[in-house]
Amino acid sequence: MSIKEKLASILFGAKEEQAAEGAPQAKPEQAEPEGEAASPFPPENLALVKLSGDHPLQQLYSLRRKEAGRLPAPWLNMDEAGVLPEAVVKREKGRLQTALRTACAARLKAAKGDGNRRKRDGEGGEEQPAGLDALPWFFISADKLCAWLLVFAPVGQGKELSRGMLLDALKVQGIAFGVDQRLVDRLSRDEGRYFSLFLIARGKPAFDGKNGNIVDRFPRVVERVLEVDEFDQVDYTALNLIHNVKEGEEICRLIRPTEGEPGRTVLDQEIPAKSGKAVPLPQGRNTEISEDGDILVAAASGHVEFSGRSFQVKPVMEVNGDVDFSTGNIKFLGDVNIKGDVLTGFTVRAMGSIWVGGAIEAGSTVEAGGDLTVVKGILGDGTTTVRSQRCIFSKYIENAIIYVRGNLQTDAIINGRIYCDGEVLVRSGRGTIMGGKVWAAEKVSASVVGAKSECRTSITLGGLPCTSFERELVRKELRELEMERERLECQLDSPVKTSLLSKIRIKVNTAELRLQLLEADLVEIEEELKDRLEEGRLECGVVYAGTEINIGDEMVRLRHEERQCVAKMVCGEIVVM
Repeated sequence: MSIKEKLASILFGAKEEQAAEGAPQAKPEQAEPEGEAASPFPPENLALVKLSGDHPLQQLYSLRRKEAGRLPAPWLNMDEAGVLPEAVVKREKGRLQTALRTACAARLKAAKGDGNRRKRDGEGGEEQPAGLDALPWFFISADKLCAWLLVFAPVGQGKELSRGMLLDALKVQGIAFGVDQRLVDRLSRDEGRYFSLFLIARGKPAFDGKNGNIVDRFPRVVERVLEVDEFDQVDYTALNLIHNVKEGEEICRLIRPTEGEPGRTVLDQEIPAKSGKAVPLPQGRNTEISEDGDILVAAASGHVEFSGRSFQVKPVMEVNGDVDFSTGNIKFLGDVNIKGDVLTGFTVRAMGSIWVGGAIEAGSTVEAGGDLTVVKGILGDGTTTVRSQRCIFSKYIENAIIYVRGNLQTDAIINGRIYCDGEVLVRSGRGTIMGGKVWAAEKVSASVVGAKSECRTSITLGGLPCTSFERELVRKELRELEMERERLECQLDSPVKTSLLSKIRIKVNTAELRLQLLEADLVEIEEELKDRLEEGRLECGVVYAGTEINIGDEMVRLRHEERQCVAKMVCGEIVVM
């Protein structure tokens, strides 16, 4: 006897004794592959249905064994071939056990009743040939996609199972689809046909169709985060914020939905299936759909952008040199790519994004409806104004007024006035904020804030910087208009004076209306802004004395140098940690 057999005899000796006494046994486990360590505890088979010692099926088995002698033990395996999903076995196992106990109890009652009747007939006179025929019993899953068979053995002089008997039973149960004909043919002569469970029929599940889909050739969301290399530098020429497309080039492709494939139950009933849902191509401005309706192509050359619901192609204006007297001021409805500089005194306005390969010089104005990228930086004189409705990326910012609705990322800010509704990130390169005022709604992160000379550097957190900035601009404009109106009223009456005064009054009324709207917006969300004050934070490697930190109505002026610190609002006070 091998070591494995000895170990099995010690651990499972009780089962061997039961087998010797005629008790039902489970089928032997399959041999384990060579080279794998044998476990004394075989893994539990979820498909096996365990029976208690007093289960009616055990009593039926014992009754048959007394009549027939040698008989294979019951084997109740719901998935002998391993073709069913584990979820199906788990779901149906409990239902099967309940239904099986009920059926076995009814069969046992009938068998015992027949035995008592035969005894009475034998005592009173002539013995009557009686008994119960073999009985096929079926269990159908809740979704009617699986049918199991268990055949009760005949009792007394009852008939053995035959192929015709099994076919008649299938017909009575209505099981007509997916029947395992090979099993039907061999079951009537199989030695282990009684008290074992067989998967006799399998239906065809329904498969819903797949929904339509869109395969994009261009990204819908452009990541506006700069990557810093190992030298702590950012390549502002390689941001890839603009995706150019040529006329007729594919933007995205439609994958059409598929039809559903209906299924069929073992009772030969159809299971309906849903067809996939179609999705429309996201057609926007300057795009068109191909003749077959599957491809969205560009109707013009330009810059591809996803607007939230559709792809659109914006026209791109290319300026091969500087913005100077050869080009004049630029006002464009699409994107603008400038390979040179924006020289002093010139203005560039675009509804889309602006890319400047050089620098923005002092006294110029640049306004972008999208992103603004300045490869060489912004050099102002205190009057240079740069505005962006999204994000700004610039090598450096000096003596300029910056208005940005999104985030601002740069290597250095020197004496700038920054109004940012997002985050101000000054971590790459020198990473310095020196002098001026930086107002960010969410966060300011810099390597160095202030200077050893203790020059005044103001950091303000929270609120609505851009809206407040616009309000100040409107107030300034209103004051200038009031002064102009007072100057005109002091002049002698004339047709020119009357005309100019009427124009100024219109401008004053317009400015007052804009101011009222801005102040109304600020008042409307004032309470919400107070609740969000604690979210604003200043993160810096070094902050020098002389730096002012403002959060809400609180202000702190640092008197000592701090390193690796975070400043934020805690319980109504500014804390530098």
